[in-house]
Amino acid sequence: LGLYINLECISYNSFHRVKMAVMPDSDSEDELPPGWEERATVDGSVYYVNHATKGTQWTHPRTGKKKVVSGDLPFGWEKCVSEDGKLFYVDHANRRTTYSDPRLAFATEEKEHAQDFRQRFDGSTLALQVLHGRDLAGKVAIITGANTGIGYETARSLALHGCQVVFACRDIKKTEIAIDKIKQERTNAICDIIELDLARLHSVKTFVANFKLRYKKLDMLILNAGVFGLPFTLTPDGYEMTFQVNHLSHMYLTLLLEPFLCHGSRVVVVSSESHRFSNISGSTISQTALSPMSATHYWSMMAYNNSKLCNVLFGLELAKKWENKGIIVNILHPGNMVSSHLSRNWWFFRLIFAVVRPFTKSLQQAASTSVYCATAPELEGATGLYFNNCCRCEPSAAAQDPELAKILWDLSNDMIQAIISPEGQGDS
Repeated sequence: LGLYINLECISYNSFHRVKMAVMPDSDSEDELPPGWEERATVDGSVYYVNHATKGTQWTHPRTGKKKVVSGDLPFGWEKCVSEDGKLFYVDHANRRTTYSDPRLAFATEEKEHAQDFRQRFDGSTLALQVLHGRDLAGKVAIITGANTGIGYETARSLALHGCQVVFACRDIKKTEIAIDKIKQERTNAICDIIELDLARLHSVKTFVANFKLRYKKLDMLILNAGVFGLPFTLTPDGYEMTFQVNHLSHMYLTLLLEPFLCHGSRVVVVSSESHRFSNISGSTISQTALSPMSATHYWSMMAYNNSKLCNVLFGLELAKKWENKGIIVNILHPGNMVSSHLSRNWWFFRLIFAVVRPFTKSLQQAASTSVYCATAPELEGATGLYFNNCCRCEPSAAAQDPELAKILWDLSNDMIQAIISPEGQGDS
């Protein structure tokens, strides 16, 4: 376990060295030269005024790039007109007014291609900071495991910004308590509960049937729930618990929800840097390796690592399959040994997580990359990417193996069919 933790830390530190080498430290190049002013048109185009020459232009005077802003005002703002005809803006949340268009604070660069975006956040960013100024009214999100830990902070952040959040959870009472806490912060938060037990594939099917009765569309699907450190356990479906909960049921859920996802919808797969330490390869992958039937060759840590590799392989393969549909699929690592309920299954893991707690992310920080992948405007059209600390990075070589991804996809489909058949989902 000590070696595992050290490898996690090495991976984390290596990532930061790579980040420093390829990403700008700040957005200082966006700072306007003296005498320039940034303005926005009604339709959201940004232009620049040079007060010295009285000239205007559409490109940023330093970067040479064009910017656009959302046509809507940021969350909590209102546009008003004074008695003398001057336009001003009211920030109701902070009870202040300004003559500057607040949309300019959230302007984004026009992209030459989908993956042309710069890093705006890092490992210290909070999920609520990612959403600063965003109004998600009218959006619908499903979050698995939303009643606790990182999932709860993800759901809370989205709900506080107007998103309608469906809590896909097994424990209804705990979920009701979690929702009550959110509504103490925002009384009109829109939160719903639909029961989901990821240990049962038929529960996944029932969840989607119930979702269909209440909703017509889905903007964000965040596959967050997971288990860690379990003793060898078989689900009621006869599969190893960690594999089914972390991967198999999430895959089935996603495929069943495809009809509700449309162009621009996002699927967010919460994986882990632990995927780098999986022992699954093209020569070793099999149903028995993924889901052992006895405790003889079972180690909970490796079962977790393997399930997290499955998450990345599934996400990257799904991104390829759905790219022509315009559905965005990205995968992420939320943080190392974050103090959540993930370690609840063994006292030793609880002890280790408690010891490292002062050196790891808070739950709000851990939720930031999930929220970023689900909502960031600059990720529009950017699919099949892996993120750590709200920054794109490369997953393991095994995770990028197309043959391994295809084998996993086919094996997983066969395992789903074996339980659901003859009404299985089938290939997608």
